Amino acid sequence: MNTEMLKNLKKFDEELAKQGLSRRDALKVLGVGAGSILVGNGIDANASTKLHASDKSVNILIIGGGLAGISTAARLRNMLSNAKITVVEPNKKSVSYQPGNTFIGAGLYTKADVMYNTDDFTPKGVDLIYDKAVEFDPDNNKVTLESGNVLGYDYMVVAAGLVFDFAKIKGLEPLGELYTLDDGKAMTEFFGKSGASSIYNVDGAVLTWQNMQRVIAQAKKGQKIEAVFSHPNTAIKCGGAPKKIMYLMDARLNEAGQEVRDNVNMTFYPNSGKLFGVKEYAQAIEEQFKKRNFKWNFAHNLAAVDLQSKIATFNNHWEEKGEYDPDLEEYDMIKKNKLVEVPFDFLHVVPPAKAPDEIGKSKLGSGKGWVPVNKETLQHVKYNNIFSLGDIAAVPLGKTGGSVRKQYKVVCDNLVALIENEKMEAKYDGYTVCPIITSIGTVMLAEFDWSMKPTPSFPLDPTQERYIWWLLKAYILKPMTQYGMLSGRA
Repeated sequence: MNTEMLKNLKKFDEELAKQGLSRRDALKVLGVGAGSILVGNGIDANASTKLHASDKSVNILIIGGGLAGISTAARLRNMLSNAKITVVEPNKKSVSYQPGNTFIGAGLYTKADVMYNTDDFTPKGVDLIYDKAVEFDPDNNKVTLESGNVLGYDYMVVAAGLVFDFAKIKGLEPLGELYTLDDGKAMTEFFGKSGASSIYNVDGAVLTWQNMQRVIAQAKKGQKIEAVFSHPNTAIKCGGAPKKIMYLMDARLNEAGQEVRDNVNMTFYPNSGKLFGVKEYAQAIEEQFKKRNFKWNFAHNLAAVDLQSKIATFNNHWEEKGEYDPDLEEYDMIKKNKLVEVPFDFLHVVPPAKAPDEIGKSKLGSGKGWVPVNKETLQHVKYNNIFSLGDIAAVPLGKTGGSVRKQYKVVCDNLVALIENEKMEAKYDGYTVCPIITSIGTVMLAEFDWSMKPTPSFPLDPTQERYIWWLLKAYILKPMTQYGMLSGRA
């Protein structure tokens, strides 16, 4: 643990003390394994116990070597003494710290701060194949790789993540489908100096910071700037991220001076009709938006982008009352829509997301493409020997790293129970955490579950922006992810 980390932990301690909490107690809430690492007490809080362990000889195949896949592999390796565990992953830097993309977009991180070699985090005793799974035959327990090799399995865990479907946005079709970790050179060259970008790709996040700096320079010269932020009509990684980059741009503008900030009009265009899915957090965000002079227009889905003319076209949609049905005693609701052209100088694009076609359109997929699982056990609804977690799983909530921290333990415990012919008792409760960065120095820690009510882990008002959560987000969560989750201990 380096000097900088110790210094940040000291700050964290001081803020905890102000709230009447100790670091040890706080980190126990966040995860015993990671807490042990950060507290430095040397406790190895790994996943296995006599109750949840097995020495049976089984063959487990994990599709996807990102945070969800590697964490699952590590925990299973701790729990199973005689299992063959194989991870299939095409990217040699698949374990990047993706939440850091927001920081890259605001100039707080560089690519080097979030990019890691998958080899360095592959658990000992786990086989890693750098290849892509392209065909699935779950009826015969077989997977075909892009190389042509065919792998068999007894049990499979699908943790392949999602893909960004830029092709659904008119004008951005040449970008096709991209992953967070794809080489973004083609995208950055395509966007060029148009002012458009996306933090949902690592190189795109670098471009976002370049665009942000250009806006600041222009605003300093007195130019009036239109900054536009979108949020699509599909599920996405971390639903708070489209707002986080907006908050951080506001902070950077304010650093340059109030007159600079006053020259930039910032508007959020979400497809939904609310600022957040949980009422209490939505109300808090609305007050924060008002305080920062943000504007927002609900029910607007980004439909087209003209990079040359710098025009973003949104599909504005709503419902109107139609004829009255006396039998049902209600009005028919008629869907209406119109296209709205919005000029921009800075545009943050959040692309629509979907499961990769080779999975979503296979026998593993659902009608909507995601892998259908029981939302509590995370077991496939049709194939009992398959589980899924992370971004690709069809659960109502959970496309965040904080959700994966809960999900992978459920998958591992239930998989071991299945191997041992025991009842699967582990249940995912929908826990999701979204640290909403509201400035450089404050975060609102939004935690909730299936109830869609705040479920704070700490005895503090969760709707308040706090410096302590900034310390957690900026300095604590990354090492927790690296040395806690990726080791299967947090």
